[in-house]
Amino acid sequence: MTKKIIIISGSPKKDGNTATLIKWFREGVAGKADIEIVNAAFLKTKTKGCMACRACQKRKEYGCVIKDEVAETLQKMAKADIIVMATPLFFFSMSAQIKHIVDRMFSLYKWDNEANTFKTPLKGKMLVLIASAYEDIGLDALEKPFVLTADYTGMKYMSLLIPNAGESGDLKKREDVRKKARAFGKKIVTRYGLRVTSKK
Repeated sequence: MTKKIIIISGSPKKDGNTATLIKWFREGVAGKADIEIVNAAFLKTKTKGCMACRACQKRKEYGCVIKDEVAETLQKMAKADIIVMATPLFFFSMSAQIKHIVDRMFSLYKWDNEANTFKTPLKGKMLVLIASAYEDIGLDALEKPFVLTADYTGMKYMSLLIPNAGESGDLKKREDVRKKARAFGKKIVTRYGLRVTSKK
């Protein structure tokens, strides 16, 4: 069965450093999985983020009760084998666009507070972070929430962090980063045991 990778781009720019890293990462995966890219900055939303209504905890289904394109993205995440979050560093954190999705991931968990347990369709999947920063500070702070999320959820975790990426679009000139991103894509394939399923 063909494995599924969903890549969520958190950049508000369609052709900047984040888009470049995603392109190179895809080249590394090279047809060994079905890949869908979702650009969080251009999703149609009905809210500015999680409303803490907890309505998602009162029904059997996993997913946000607010019906918009973020909710649709969450459903795709639940069905994917590998979830890739790609974001630039904005003030020592992920972009607001991708944070919207991360916060509404709350709806993909079901907690039993009395038993101190929870269930989630994300358990056993792989969470991947691809991030870049203008200079060489801040990526450790950006990465920490993703590490904690993977550990808490029972997900495998890998990351590609690119410091000193410069301004938007500068990475296109960096052959060293291209090789690194493509190699990272191949590494993901190896770690997850993906096999070629079709010729493209």
